[in-house]
Amino acid sequence: MTIHFYVRFHTQYGQLLAVTGNMEALGNHDVEKAFTLTHLNNEFWHGTIETDFSESGALHYNYILKNEDGFRVFEWGDRVIDGDKLSSVTALQLVDTWNHAGEYENVFYSDPFQQVLLNDHTRSKIKQPKKFTHLFKVKAPLLTRHEVVCLLGNTSETSNWNVEAPVLLSRDNGWWTVKLSLPREDFPLTYKYGVYDTKEQRFVRYESGENRILYGVQGPSGDEAGEHMLTILHDGFVHLPNDTWKGAGVSLPVFSLRSRNSFGTGEFTDLNLLTDWAKKTGLKLIQILPVNDTIATHTWVDTYPYAAISAFALHPLYLNLEQVAGKQHADIIKPLKKKQKQLNELPDMDYEAVMKLKLGAVRELYALQKEDWLKDKDYYLFFENNKHWLVPYAAFCCLRDRYKTSDFNQWKTHNKYSKESIDKFVSPRSKHYDEIALHYFTQYHLHLQLKEAAEYAHKNGVILKGDIPIGVYRYGCDAWMEPELYHLDVQAGAPPDDFAVRGQNWGFPTYNWERMAEDGFEWWHRRFVQMSNYFDAFRIDHILGFFRIWSIPLHAVEGIMGHFVPAITVHQHEFGQRGIWFDHYRYCKPCINDAILWEMFGPNNDKFKPFLHAIGDGTYELKPEFATQRQVEHYFAALELTEDNGRIRQGLYDLISNVILFEQPGSNGQEFHFRFGIDNTASFRYLDGHTQYLLKELYIDYFFRRQDDYWMKEAMKKLPALKRATNMLVCGEDLGLVPGCVPHVMKQLGILSLEIQRMPKDSLHEFFNPANAPYLSVVTPSTHDMSTIRGWWEEDREKIQRFYNTELKQWGEAPVFCEPWINKAIVLQHLHSPAMWAVFQLQDILGTSEGTRRENPQEERINVPATSQHYWRYRMHIPLEQLIKEKAFNEDLKEQVVASGR
Repeated sequence: MTIHFYVRFHTQYGQLLAVTGNMEALGNHDVEKAFTLTHLNNEFWHGTIETDFSESGALHYNYILKNEDGFRVFEWGDRVIDGDKLSSVTALQLVDTWNHAGEYENVFYSDPFQQVLLNDHTRSKIKQPKKFTHLFKVKAPLLTRHEVVCLLGNTSETSNWNVEAPVLLSRDNGWWTVKLSLPREDFPLTYKYGVYDTKEQRFVRYESGENRILYGVQGPSGDEAGEHMLTILHDGFVHLPNDTWKGAGVSLPVFSLRSRNSFGTGEFTDLNLLTDWAKKTGLKLIQILPVNDTIATHTWVDTYPYAAISAFALHPLYLNLEQVAGKQHADIIKPLKKKQKQLNELPDMDYEAVMKLKLGAVRELYALQKEDWLKDKDYYLFFENNKHWLVPYAAFCCLRDRYKTSDFNQWKTHNKYSKESIDKFVSPRSKHYDEIALHYFTQYHLHLQLKEAAEYAHKNGVILKGDIPIGVYRYGCDAWMEPELYHLDVQAGAPPDDFAVRGQNWGFPTYNWERMAEDGFEWWHRRFVQMSNYFDAFRIDHILGFFRIWSIPLHAVEGIMGHFVPAITVHQHEFGQRGIWFDHYRYCKPCINDAILWEMFGPNNDKFKPFLHAIGDGTYELKPEFATQRQVEHYFAALELTEDNGRIRQGLYDLISNVILFEQPGSNGQEFHFRFGIDNTASFRYLDGHTQYLLKELYIDYFFRRQDDYWMKEAMKKLPALKRATNMLVCGEDLGLVPGCVPHVMKQLGILSLEIQRMPKDSLHEFFNPANAPYLSVVTPSTHDMSTIRGWWEEDREKIQRFYNTELKQWGEAPVFCEPWINKAIVLQHLHSPAMWAVFQLQDILGTSEGTRRENPQEERINVPATSQHYWRYRMHIPLEQLIKEKAFNEDLKEQVVASGR
């Protein structure tokens, strides 16, 4: 068969278009072997191949734009041509419209919309002719019930523009299609799509824009036209308003849920009650924090949900024991009822007590059920689908508990992962097999419970949104199995901001993106497949890390000691070019003198002298044994943690970070990174004014000018491939020091941004107005990393006064406390935003009513980013069963949601 490709695309000089697909002539999806098209005219690129449909059964293909610099841009999705229905066709003409990934409508073809949120739309089936010359295909995702796409044109076959009798299209696999026999004299065909109401039997409207034109058989293939030529048009989207759909949702960690049957913590089964409440109040989305296993130490430190020991395994914390026991083994749970009641009555989660009881009960249940469980066919299907991560995870947990540490470097055996040796280690014939199978048993039941919760949500028109952490735990199963995928010699974190003035050090290794790219990001693909078992959408934690990551050396404790990777460094010769005398010691070593010591520590500065070596003229350097923050940390770890020792330790950290430049390792003193916020350092302030000015100019160039295009290309190497690996709805957490290229890349890829009222991305504004949010975004007044609306109201009186007057448009003095009407006004601002999604922490929703809010707003905060050892334990203060019965509150909330068009 001859296939002619025509794609509408306006290119610039130096750009090329290619088509890739599942046939040898198209490179079998190998981008390097894609078939290059030829520029035909200002509207089309064209190419012709000869192929045999029998080699694949169906043609899957899409287009690629190649820029002059080798950079590639992929259109979104692919097209499918069923070869079984083309037996009589000898030539195929494909007339296509480039599908830009950033088109709003593509969002509506992601799983949550197609499977849950838009699945009640009309399924129109129109009788189609058996013989036809043209197949028109177009997309229109936002039609309401009883609306269908219609086609009108300037020929009798297209109704001669008669709106009383338009050609109706059928809906098939997301496309609206119609088959027409168009004689040669009909061309060029002028036509347009429209909307028709099948219930009222009336024409509703035309699409906007100019008429569409089809020129018949295109370009050089004109002389091949004949009865066996079929033309298929992929006409893109019907030109209708595409930003009319809006939804609202609630955000809460699973451990924060409270029900009368939970066990001192929220559980997967509690999501059903949250779904019931969401449905009652008109909310369409439930967003949760990561739910992966974080058990590294068996202490409360493991409550940090972003430090999972496995990117695939679920946390036993969320297991409902009664459901595992069933009626047959309910007697195992009965003795725990008293303790369950005590734990459930606590205001917050007692993680260690909950985990001790749950793990003990699971062990008992496994021993009682293992014989029947091992005969369960559904379990074996689960095992086969997940053994690539499940087997090593179970072995990892067994070894962690055997050696009392998750730091595999300290294990006496298996400290380096080997599939062959682990397969032997987990053998059913081994003495410790029950210790292995216990984790299979636990993960299977967690899978069943979360899967059931997701299915229940879907039945009720609610979708689940998960969370993908930016990092993996340094001493977790992923790093143990595939250490080559990570840079284990550094730590990931974030630069300083208003919430963490010394930066953040998350402790995770950074990704080895070059290695991950070698197999097409297979680890990420497996991760997305696993998430899609339960979630419809996900939040990419710290999406900025895909552009560049804040990398901190292992010898540092605080995030302030890091720099961006990758980054275009500052070369030594640049200082000379700008008239700056380069003094390596002065810029790269901590600047310490008597004046600085007095400025920083006042009369207590003598307490720091034992850690310093005097080098004359009132200047000092740190003694070698205290030269790094990690050395200082280790020294004070052996001492009693008094208030005085804590101040000295922090003071030494501050002295160590009192530098202007960090030398790039391996550069032999030739390349450097600026320390973030140099003008806040004493080292900078003790330079002369002219040098300060010149250094600041170079500093601004380093952070805010030279990197942008570089970081954009870095992101485009990763994000398009990762987004293509899943059909979940992708949202990015794009907060912090946002490079200028980030909004552009996210818009190009159709990734939803996060917009927060108190964290404007425009430095010229103190607050972000939800009314200015882009459509492809999620607006929220607060996240788990910050205080709630009520907590924020009490933090900074002057800022709140400005917010009260400028954003809420209220006269006079702001109330001292966030009264319910203020909380509600802020929620309403977000509900009426043009953003696709408005998502609220449950605390912020409950804060709108005196009857549902917690007494003390300071008890509502989930996380404090500036505290590295934060105990994540917040639980909602009223049970979900009670919340569901708050009739007046729920009806009022639903009215507000509906009134906002969500």
